[in-house]
Order: sequence, then C-alpha cells, then structure tokens
Amino acid sequence: MVHIAIVTISDRASRSAYEDLGGPAVEEWLRRAIVTPCSYTRRTIPDGLEVVRDVLIDLCDRTGVELIMTTGGSGPSPRDLTPEAMRAVVTKELPGFGELMRRISLEQVPTAILSRQTAGIRGRSLIVNLPGRPASINTCLNAIFPAVPYCLDLIGAGGIITDPAICASHRPETPSPRQPHPQK
Repeated sequence: MVHIAIVTISDRASRSAYEDLGGPAVEEWLRRAIVTPCSYTRRTIPDGLEVVRDVLIDLCDRTGVELIMTTGGSGPSPRDLTPEAMRAVVTKELPGFGELMRRISLEQVPTAILSRQTAGIRGRSLIVNLPGRPASINTCLNAIFPAVPYCLDLIGAGGIITDPAICASHRPETPSPRQPHPQK
C-alpha cells in the first residue's frame, strides 16, 4: 500500500485563521484518480524554511511516505519558502513538473508566472509542490499526474494504478531483452 502525505503550508491555515481548502482538494483529487489502496496522512503547518524542511525530512525518512504533495507557500511573498525547503531535502530536483504546471496554469491566469512550483526526489519519496487554490490544484494534477506512477516505479516506491477515466497514467512499454528499445 502506497503511503501519501498531503502537507498544507500556510501560516493562517495552521492557526485556523481560515479554512484549508488546498489540502482537501488534493486529497479528493487523488482519491478519485488512484484505484490502488493507499493510506493518507494530512498535515497543516506554517510557512517557513525550517519547519517545512523538517516535516519533509520526517515524512520521507522516518514515516516512509512515498508521495508527498505540498500545497501553498510557493508564491513570491517573503514567507513563501516551500520550494527552498524542498530543495534543501531532495537529492534530485525534477523541474519539468514545475515547468508544466506553470505552462498549463498560464492558460487560466496570467499571474501563473509568479508560481514557483517544482518537484524532487529524496530516497524513495517523490515530493511535488502544488499551488494553494483548489481550481489550480485540479489543473496542475490533471497535467502532471500521468507521469507520477512511472516516476514512483523508477525510484523504487510503491506502485499505483490510476483510473484512466480520471487520469491516464503513462508507463513506457518495456522492450523484451532481445529487442532494443525503439528510438524516437
């Protein structure tokens, strides 16, 4: 069973000054899209480099979470330090995730260029920084999630299968040992 964590990063949500809409939107999308059994952990924490870094390390190294989806903290405001915290813990950054999220989001809103989402790997954990607004979360997950199951396969994490009606995940065909992989 794959263990998934959803981390909402917001000063105001962490002190209950407003309702967290991002975390529930991520979880609802994942529960619709993933058909294999998964366990979910949700955390709401304040902005800030150290707290985000420490939670990500704990989830990866001590809890053994294989997929971490963060929401919030990736804009240009001074306390938006989620990407910096993630970069402090990953061994490999996967900038294509952020590039695609910004490209697809620009079709919806011109301020998407202010977004600093990214993704990376720590051990057998994939960490993806998502935006904070539910509509933006849905747009971004629809765009990037087809690559997530294969990424988890490649890093040795647990396997997930998606409902193709919600998200058709992509896994390249594996050539037989006697047949070379086709060149594109």
